[in-house]
Amino acid sequence: MSEEHDLGFFEKYLTVWVGLCIIAGLVLGQIFPQITETFEAIEIAGYPVPVAIALFLMIYPIMVQTDFQKIVRAGKSTKPIATTLILNWAVKPFTMAFIAWFFMRIVYSNFIGYELASEMMAGMILLGIAPCTAMVLVWGYLSRGNMGHVVVMVAINSLSMVVLYGPLAVLLLPVADVPVPIARVAFGVFAYVGLPLIAGHFTRQYLLNKYGEEKFEQFTDKLHYISTAALLFTIIIIVAPQSGLVLSNPTNVLMVLIPLTVQITLIFAIGYFVSKKIGLTYEDAAPTSQIAASNHFEVAIAMAITLFGIDSGATLAAVTGMLIEVPVMLIIVQICLRTQHWFPKVRKA
Repeated sequence: MSEEHDLGFFEKYLTVWVGLCIIAGLVLGQIFPQITETFEAIEIAGYPVPVAIALFLMIYPIMVQTDFQKIVRAGKSTKPIATTLILNWAVKPFTMAFIAWFFMRIVYSNFIGYELASEMMAGMILLGIAPCTAMVLVWGYLSRGNMGHVVVMVAINSLSMVVLYGPLAVLLLPVADVPVPIARVAFGVFAYVGLPLIAGHFTRQYLLNKYGEEKFEQFTDKLHYISTAALLFTIIIIVAPQSGLVLSNPTNVLMVLIPLTVQITLIFAIGYFVSKKIGLTYEDAAPTSQIAASNHFEVAIAMAITLFGIDSGATLAAVTGMLIEVPVMLIIVQICLRTQHWFPKVRKA
């Protein structure tokens, strides 16, 4: 992947397009309320087929531009991997639990009932213990990070989530016997990591061997538009089925937006600061902090529905996480791009 690729027109104004797509998804869900039933009729391991296709198209162009050797090298770099794991599993779940408690039990105590506040706390905690996977590949690409590190951490996060999600949920939620959607996680890894990685690697090798570097660069310059378009389409089809839940609870959505924004920003700041202190290069620091800051909202939504029901405050909080995370992470990408000079060119020992 060319590290100095220029952002295209759609990428430069991606925050605007994302906002419009969120609105479009909400409107679509109101116009076609049967869209949820339609998606449920064509699911694989809990993922609607249109979402799975959109995720593949979103990640495949990025994988084509990712040098497989960088993935191998990233797997041998213990410092960024260890930092990401500590932030994901030893820091973020507990800061999310504290922030959720502080806002729901202290800040909002006079404005929201105890039971609903508890459900919203649960939804936010379910977000905090689900590290992001697919979307991080987009954030890493847009911020010109080390895509090898991103791919390695997506794989590690997906595997560790199967082991750690349940125990952390039992520890932080007032519930027991929390099921981990192993089939859903496994299919997600296969659909938006495994398949795109394999297809992207072989596409890259074929094009480089047959046409050379110059033709390959010309091809990938156009290919990134597919990734951006697929991201926007994914937002629409994920938001649309949740339209009724969001629009029927605007005040509650706002109450969740604020603490989730605080959480995302705080964890990014911690990750960025720690990365600088331990001497990571910008290419490793940006994705390390982004992976820690973002959440796997698809799993969180599924878990909230399973544990509390589709009309619960927990599900509303998880869906709200989906709505706020994309715009906030796009702002974080811009912060990263503007602060590259804070980091060394070569990683410190």
